[in-house]
Amino acid sequence: MREPDAAFTDPRQAVLYDVFDDDRSDLDAYVAIAREVGARRIIDLGCGTGSLAVRLAGEGLSVVGVDPAGASVQVARTKPYADRVTWITGDATALGGVAGEADMVVMTGNVAQVFVSDEDWSATLTVVRAALRPGGRLVFETRRPEVRAWEGWDLAPTTVSLPDGRAAVVTRTVTVVDLPLVTFEGSTAIDDEILTSTSTLRFRDRDEIERDLLAHGFAVEDVRDAPDRPGKELVVLARVSLEKGL
Repeated sequence: MREPDAAFTDPRQAVLYDVFDDDRSDLDAYVAIAREVGARRIIDLGCGTGSLAVRLAGEGLSVVGVDPAGASVQVARTKPYADRVTWITGDATALGGVAGEADMVVMTGNVAQVFVSDEDWSATLTVVRAALRPGGRLVFETRRPEVRAWEGWDLAPTTVSLPDGRAAVVTRTVTVVDLPLVTFEGSTAIDDEILTSTSTLRFRDRDEIERDLLAHGFAVEDVRDAPDRPGKELVVLARVSLEKGL
């Protein structure tokens, strides 16, 4: 599959992720859903620096955190409750060892949108379905393309104080809008060092998402508004179909 962005694979940038995105109240919804459906065995696919995985593990749940960016996984391993998580460095195809065991697979943040090709998205849904027990759930968020959120993504040079007392100057620029793909570049300047990363996300509308899920053996159970981005983002709950032949 496509290699992850430098923001996650470069150790110098991976350690800054939680500094720049320190409000993770968006994860409250996923903790609540895990309780709602009674999930005890959870896979956090695209776990990044592990903020959700360790939080779920702290609640006594069995958690597998999976991410292809080794630098991000290394950050995750340093957090409280990290020793209770099974960490896997790899993409979804690395989940063969947990086939048919998970109650829930979750993808937060931009994870569902990093699969820009139909092939990568299909392969991911296929592996996720195989990893879930009968009746298990896939839960993920995705931005609504009609909102055109990328029009507000440009960030002028902004100074951010780092924990070690240094200052970082952060910028972000949307470079290509060729729907359904949007590409943007980020830059972080610290002292004399400039760290850069380029990201591309795919925006799928609700109809496309539901068709793809159905084709891969899922039944859409619910589509909710994201509490942290009301009107801008969907949270999809899909269940492994129990119909014969699926």
